Amino acid sequence: MNERFVEEVGITEWHGPFGPNVRASALDALESGKVLFFPTLAFSLSDSEKEFLSPAVASGKSKNISFDHTTGKLQGMSVQGETQERLARMVERFGKNATALVEDLLGYRSFERARTSYRPVEIEGRSYSPREDDRLLHVDAFPSRPMQGRRILRFFANVAPERPRTWEVGEPFEDFARKFLPRVRDEVPGKSWLFSKLGVTRGMRSSYDEVMLQLHDRCKLDADYQKNGPHTALSFPPGTCWMVYTDQVLHAALGGAFALEQTFHFDVSEMANPDRAPVRVLERLSGKTLI
Repeated sequence: MNERFVEEVGITEWHGPFGPNVRASALDALESGKVLFFPTLAFSLSDSEKEFLSPAVASGKSKNISFDHTTGKLQGMSVQGETQERLARMVERFGKNATALVEDLLGYRSFERARTSYRPVEIEGRSYSPREDDRLLHVDAFPSRPMQGRRILRFFANVAPERPRTWEVGEPFEDFARKFLPRVRDEVPGKSWLFSKLGVTRGMRSSYDEVMLQLHDRCKLDADYQKNGPHTALSFPPGTCWMVYTDQVLHAALGGAFALEQTFHFDVSEMANPDRAPVRVLERLSGKTLI
């Protein structure tokens, strides 16, 4: 792995305690914009769970199977009955493990555990519009869910029996923002209020949300940047995990199937170094208050 973009964390357990040096270096690397890679940490499937290593478990209507731990509801699957219950238990077990790791390794406490997903379908060969194509470099921003400056942290596990999960990552967020921020248009007055009232968004978008959505779209739609901009290939073998701030690290998922993913949201104040958050970088570069 490229040490400029990746920090290897040699732990083998999902729960701590972890040594203070391990915790400090992992937290600093993550918040500075590196991918945390766990080469010796695996999410193991039971014999009965290995039947889920098939793209057929997905409904075909969405690219991911998602689980809401607050309701116990599983969506996007083709299986039913007892098989669905076992799939839900597998996804929930992963979500609980990822949550424990975030707490014990990083020391984060006040965060929201969002949906957990299982991604059994091969990335290659899909057909999406550029804005929805995650094979293009981008930073995460949610069109319907305003973040109001909150962070997006994702934890992944490759449970494929053989094939690695292949990614690309781009240049540091501040370098990227300096290039694309001048292209961001001012938001239309009243747009955020109207979208919220019509139910297009769950709450009102802040100026930060508007900027991040434009950065997401303009990056994906810039064919020259996608071809010639800075990018580095990463490969995550079967039986490994990784974690990254996807609102900060430009990333593209190029290939692979059978990955589990847990998303976390939390306030910038939870960070050890809040000045590294995208909202603080964008406010500094633009000279504007965004939230």
